[in-house]
Amino acid sequence: MINMMEVSETNKMIEHENLDVRTITLGISLMDCIDSDLDTLNKKIYDKITTVAKDLISTGQEIEKEFGIPIVNKRISITPVSLVGASACKTSEDYVEVAKTLDRAAHTVGVNFIGGYSALVSKGMTKSDELLIRSIPQAMAQTERICSSVNVGSTKCGINMDAVRLCGEIVKATAEATADNDSLGCAKLVILCNAPDDNPFMAGAFLGVTEADAIINVGVSGPGVVKKAIEKARGKGFEELCETIKKTAFKITRVGQLVANEASQRMGIPFGIIDLSLAPTPAIGDSIAEILEEIGLERVGAPGTTAALAMLNDQVKKGGVMASSYVGGLSGAFIPVSEDQGMIDAVNAGSLTIEKLEAMTCVCSVGLDMIAIPGKTSAATIAGIIADEMAIGMVNQKTTAARLIPVIGKDVGDTAEFGGLLGYAPIMPVNEFACDAFINREGRMPAPIHSFKN
Repeated sequence: MINMMEVSETNKMIEHENLDVRTITLGISLMDCIDSDLDTLNKKIYDKITTVAKDLISTGQEIEKEFGIPIVNKRISITPVSLVGASACKTSEDYVEVAKTLDRAAHTVGVNFIGGYSALVSKGMTKSDELLIRSIPQAMAQTERICSSVNVGSTKCGINMDAVRLCGEIVKATAEATADNDSLGCAKLVILCNAPDDNPFMAGAFLGVTEADAIINVGVSGPGVVKKAIEKARGKGFEELCETIKKTAFKITRVGQLVANEASQRMGIPFGIIDLSLAPTPAIGDSIAEILEEIGLERVGAPGTTAALAMLNDQVKKGGVMASSYVGGLSGAFIPVSEDQGMIDAVNAGSLTIEKLEAMTCVCSVGLDMIAIPGKTSAATIAGIIADEMAIGMVNQKTTAARLIPVIGKDVGDTAEFGGLLGYAPIMPVNEFACDAFINREGRMPAPIHSFKN
């Protein structure tokens, strides 16, 4: 039971410390929509999404009103489209038609994003996978609410370097296709290693094939709450600091559990997982960077940053798992640049570089996230950065991702504007030494020795 003291604490966190439920994400399986006729496939997809998700927005609004808990986003994740469209889609243009159908369904039900325009190719690409991947630039340019992802590696399978090379080209092509909007399409495209089946956060969300026909996953966020809590531990030892973070994460997760249970009961759809990820926004006081600086860093990127982030991530997970039996997704701390004012300030101050961000990804939730780079950056260099990030995930048995935005027509010193939760970002310099000969090798990078656990 939640007692009155917890209610009072929660109200304070909501009113003064930016606590919110970042997303209710309704997972919908489209496996029963598969058809060999493209028109029939599109009709089945549209009908199923608009039927299953018809009450998602109203349910979220009811919960917000009754409990006073802000729910920032209502979203949908679906079965990876390369699987759903394999029988009907014979060209990349066919997949673009599916993307338009998904976008239309998202508009109809009122969600801000629908994730799952995805392919899972960690060991190899089918013809369908390749067609979908090659359709991404056009799909991102011609839709508004579609998010796309490609899983190119895993600890068990290694890294599909053919897919990495192709994704470098696709990121560049997506940037060019959406150049009029500061290459915004790349902000909705993420390349992953060890992608989880139940992630509610965009742009990497999709519904894994092991999931139920429909599922409710909730993502909770509270960087501002954590920062306020650890302000009280200034000058204290690590034990007290860690206990403070852990207890705060417990309280935040309890809020998510309440919302998840309510949404599940009201919609008659099973509850899946709570993802406790400290996800920042451009709002002042809602920053992971500010948490790390409160822990004791002059600026994010200073020596000690990776250690501080490792500790933060671990305590967040420990607090979360005590509050819910079904913590999943990513759960930890996101470190996007464009969505975190403190990260932006650190880049502008010269303390935070891509190389330091890469080191931090060894211990955070995801990886190189929402990083704007010069539009002139080559596809091979983009692929090289992706490969580095995938290797971190593969070797460390964790999810990693790269959401890189080569902003066409802009260079270091310029700023890219994305708007809304996506924020804005300074263009960060990239190592300009070439890696083409490495990236152009064909085949798959083998799985690490510690992957053999059968």
